[in-house]
This record gives sequence, C-alpha cells and structure tokens, in this order.
Amino acid sequence: MNDDIFFDQASKVLAACRAKGLMLATAESCTGGLVAGALTAIPGSSDVVDRGFVTYSNQAKAEMLGVPPALIERDGAVSESVAFAMAEGAVGRSRAGLAVSITGVAGPGGGTTTKPVGLVHFAAWSRQGPRLHVERRFGDLPRSEIRKHSVEQALDLLLKLAAEIKVVA
Repeated sequence: MNDDIFFDQASKVLAACRAKGLMLATAESCTGGLVAGALTAIPGSSDVVDRGFVTYSNQAKAEMLGVPPALIERDGAVSESVAFAMAEGAVGRSRAGLAVSITGVAGPGGGTTTKPVGLVHFAAWSRQGPRLHVERRFGDLPRSEIRKHSVEQALDLLLKLAAEIKVVA
C-alpha cells in the first residue's frame, strides 16, 4: 500500500498532536501496522509517534496490550470492548497520551453471520479522558480496500480525539 495516499491525513494528525504536545501509539490487528506506517512515513514524526503494536493474534493482544483473554473469549476479538481494551493497553504500555486501535475482519475469509467480512471496530483512548469508538461495516470488499479504508478511519479518529483533548497549562 502506498503511504503517500495517507500523507495529508497523517500530516494533520501529527500537526494536531504536535500543537498539544501529545505523543501517540497505535494498536493494530487487521491493518498490520499500516497506520503506524502512514504516520512514520512523514519526516519528523518521531516527536509525536511513540510506538506501534501489531497484535494480530489474540495471544499478542493479551501479552502486549494486556487485553484480558476472558474479554476476548466473551465478546470476540472483533468487538467494541476489545478495541477499547487494545487502545487503553497501548496508552498504558507506552509514553503516549493517546492511542488508536483497529480490530476487524479483513477477509476474504473469516467472516460469520454476526461478524461479516468488512466489520471493523476502532477505538481511540486518551490519558486525559476522551474515548471514542467507531464501528464500520465496509462490506465484502477486497482485503486491500478494507485495510485502506481502515487506515483512513483510524487517522480520522485520531484527529477527532486530538481535537477533543484540552491542553493543560
């Protein structure tokens, strides 16, 4: 995937975080690090991007982000609750003040009646309190399109969360 397609959107996220003195982290499953890649493709992003967690397996979500296995068992990896736990874990296990998480079914297989291909949950979490969630159903698109739309949505959610955070003087 070409990082340049996200350049403007990622630049806005970095500028918004920079203006408020915020560092960020990503916690990615179905996007496999593409959000962190889009952000770090921009020169100078190291003053904003602390780290990215690629937690594709349920075990990685538990080990790296502290997502309770019982939560994954109860709600499934592709759920609002797990997306929030991933984002919270990314903030808790980094120097970041905010994080975004992505967990979904990118296909072409793996979908079910209740969790079809194209279902993706996004969460953004801040140390200062604001928390956002978005559920998207992109439909049975090619895997690359679901991942591309997911990166766009995650960057948009980061921008929205950064806008909500108040600068403490």
